[in-house]
Amino acid sequence: MQPVITTIGRISLWSGRIAALLVLPLVLAMVYEVLSRYLFDAPTQWAFEVSYMMMGTIFLLGLSYALSVNQHVHVDFIHQRLPKRAIAVIDTLGYIALTGLLVWLTYTLFNNMLRVYNTGEGSGLSAWNPKVWPYRLVYMIGFGLFALQAFAKILENLLIILGHESGGDAHG
Repeated sequence: MQPVITTIGRISLWSGRIAALLVLPLVLAMVYEVLSRYLFDAPTQWAFEVSYMMMGTIFLLGLSYALSVNQHVHVDFIHQRLPKRAIAVIDTLGYIALTGLLVWLTYTLFNNMLRVYNTGEGSGLSAWNPKVWPYRLVYMIGFGLFALQAFAKILENLLIILGHESGGDAHG
């Protein structure tokens, strides 16, 4: 199980790294928009849509990384009072439910992405009106990676339940 956990952790690490790298083009696009708007009185047609799509992409690609490094919400008072194996049982049940939900969501997003690709749907939010299927693809990938990392958390907790502490760094 540990090699699977490690592999998924590395995928999540790279997803997080890509998300972090996307902050730079987002900042550059926003600086360009502000300069264009206020110095040259020429606002862009694309800045609003680029900003929400880039920020959404950063968030979606960062989900699996945040889960892999335990930067998510815990109910700490429960985790502080129960034995490690009991916590692992509770977490396993939660991650099973989460993984099922995320697999269903990823499947639904895949079908949605195919539909908007086939119809050529645009955003309809600006004069630019870009096609939305690439962004819907990012939705699908982001939630798919999140589901994969939730599955890895199930495996990590099963190791704890079975008395085999998850050893090694998943992000080596």
